[in-house]
Amino acid sequence: MDITRLTRNTHRHARPAVPLLDRFDLTAARAHEFCGAARRRLALWVARAMAGPVLWIRPGWHSDRLHMAGLRDEIDPGRLVFVTATRSEDLLWSAEEALRSGAVALVVADLSDPPGLTQVRRLHLAAEAGAGAPLCLLLTPGEGGAPGVDSRWSLDPDHAGRGAAWRLARLRARDAPPGDWRAMRRADGTPMVADEQACAPVPA
Repeated sequence: MDITRLTRNTHRHARPAVPLLDRFDLTAARAHEFCGAARRRLALWVARAMAGPVLWIRPGWHSDRLHMAGLRDEIDPGRLVFVTATRSEDLLWSAEEALRSGAVALVVADLSDPPGLTQVRRLHLAAEAGAGAPLCLLLTPGEGGAPGVDSRWSLDPDHAGRGAAWRLARLRARDAPPGDWRAMRRADGTPMVADEQACAPVPA
């Protein structure tokens, strides 16, 4: 009798995926890291491809806020539910509880610094426990660096001489190599990857 061996890797691939710019997939029920100057726009592009409300958790002690009028180019601002944390420990606690509840399909944690490995593992477990396999996006400044995330992406403006464009980089992924692409908008305003491996590959 043949016995199918289930490994951690095959079980992970059985999870659904969330599209990123119609070219890449983000594994659901996991935490992914977005960094770079345009990381919030990248999170909005993911939200655009999903349905339902989005829980956006941000630190109350930072002046950075999403410009609501500018959001209309990406998604309906009414889909965003904001949580403002007054303490740093409340940011990830709120994300963890939201993921575990399964109340929303997408939880965005806008962080001041990359979380530690234990915190990321707790987010993975909470997302796996949540109904509907919710997705967790960790927005971190600079080049990011959260250990244990399922993937790490960066988005930075690259508008000079070619209209609205961005440099999208996959810095880390469990099942794909680093890469670098140019993101642009279609005529209808939807974001897209302009071409294959448009820039020099990002070093591993």
